[in-house]
Amino acid sequence: MTLNDSPTILIAEDEALMRERLLAQLAQAWPQARVVAVAENGNDAWDAWVEHEPDVVFLDIQMPGLTGLEVARRIAERSHVVFVTAYDQHALEALQRGAVDYLLKPVDIASLERAVARLKQRTQQAPAALGGVLAEIQLAKAPAQRLKWLKASVGKQIRLINVNDVLFLQSDTKYTRVVLADGEALIRVALKDLLEGLDPELFWQIHRGTIVNAHAIAAVERLDNERLQVLVKGSDEVLAVSRTFAHVFRD
Repeated sequence: MTLNDSPTILIAEDEALMRERLLAQLAQAWPQARVVAVAENGNDAWDAWVEHEPDVVFLDIQMPGLTGLEVARRIAERSHVVFVTAYDQHALEALQRGAVDYLLKPVDIASLERAVARLKQRTQQAPAALGGVLAEIQLAKAPAQRLKWLKASVGKQIRLINVNDVLFLQSDTKYTRVVLADGEALIRVALKDLLEGLDPELFWQIHRGTIVNAHAIAAVERLDNERLQVLVKGSDEVLAVSRTFAHVFRD
C-alpha cells in the first residue's frame, strides 16, 4: 500500500488526553489526512483496522487487550505504522534500525511534523517490514495462556468443549456460535475476545466474524480473482473468506 494525497488514519491510544492531543496535532500537521477511527484499546484497534484498512496507523505500544506490537503483527505490512511509545533506549534503537517511525510520549508538534514528512516521502513505497523489529521489542511478559476449553450452553446443559474439537467459530449477535462435527453451541463471549486466547497457529481468522480451525479445513476454493471460500471437514457449511484475510492462504 502506498500513500495517496488524502491518506486515511487510525489512532489507537488508551490515554484520553493523549488521543485528543494527537488528534489536534494531526489536524495541524497533516490537514489533508482523514482520521477514520479512534480506538481506546488494542482489540478495538484491530476491529477498526479490519473495517477501514487505513493507510497509516498510530499505535500506542502498550494498551489493554492486544498490544500495539500484536496489532502491528496482524497488520502484516499492509499499513504504514507509527508507534507512540514511552519505551527505553533499547527499544528505540530497535525501532531506528528497522526504519520504523515512532513518536516519544508526550508527543510534540515538531516531532509529529517530522514523522508526517517522512510518511509523505514514502508515497511510492510499501509499508516497512516489521518482523525483526517486533521480535526485538516484544513486551517482557509471560506467554499468553491459551484456551483449552470452552464452556457452552447446550439446551439446559452446560457443556465443556475441547477447543481442538471446534470446526469453526462465528459471531452471532451477543454470542459466538461454536460449530462441532456433532452439533453446535453458543457461548456468551465475543469472537474478538476468543481470538486473543486461541492459538494463532491453529485458529485462523478468515472473516471479521469467522475463525476456522486449520485442521478442519478440507479445501479452499477460488470463486474469482478476489474471492475465496473454505470447505470444512464434517460440515456442509461453506465459509466466505473476506478480502482482508485472503492473505492467510496466499502466504
